[in-house]
Formats: sequence, C-alpha cells, structure tokens
Amino acid sequence: MTTHKVIKTDKAPNPVGPYNQAIAATGQMLFVSGQIAIDTTTNKIVCSDDISEQTEKVMANLEAILTEAKATWLSVVKTTVYLKNMDDFTIVNNVYAKYFNSEKAPARSCVEVSRLPKDVLVEIDCIAVI
Repeated sequence: MTTHKVIKTDKAPNPVGPYNQAIAATGQMLFVSGQIAIDTTTNKIVCSDDISEQTEKVMANLEAILTEAKATWLSVVKTTVYLKNMDDFTIVNNVYAKYFNSEKAPARSCVEVSRLPKDVLVEIDCIAVI
C-alpha cells in the first residue's frame, strides 16, 4: 500500500486549483507540482514579459518546496519544462543550468504549449528522491 504526505510551504505559491504543492510518496519519492512565477508576498506574476525573471522565480518556488521536503537540487531526478514559446528555450536553459550540476543533472523534458496558467511564459515541475 502506497502512503503519501502532503508537502506545503508558504514560501511558494498556493495551488490555483485542486492539487498540492508536492506529495512525498512512500517516504522516498517527492512529486512537485508545476510551479509558475508567482511572488508569494504579492500573489502576482513576476515580470509578465521577461522569461529570464520568470524562470528565476519558478526555480525559487521549486527550491522552497524542495527545502520544505528536506530535499535539494541534487535530489531531483526528473523535470518537465513547459514553455509558451520554444524560442525562449536558450534563455530558460541558461537560468535552469545555474541550479543543476551538468554531470548530475536530472532527466528532463521540454515542451511548447499553447497556454499556461495565468498566462505565464514558463512552468516547471519535478520529481525528487528523498
């Protein structure tokens, strides 16, 4: 039987729908919901037209959730990046690369989507081993 624990922190945005920030499953796997560039102090989107700033905020939100679950970037085994425009791939990749050692970087998928919540430019989710 699989057990799970809800992971929640006020240092990352509250979910905008019927889901949690993250779920720790069977005490080993952490599934972090997709994060967007919401500033928790204002509850507003950061830099609606700046993909670099949005990506930095997304990564900060992911890190807050990882920290709450006692995980680090080294714990992450898989990410999925959702982009509104694939032309932003290089910029997002440059920000993303600051958080992962290239030799131990997680598996990753990156897809272009027609629209993201709150009309943001990027959303990232991850899976970690804790």
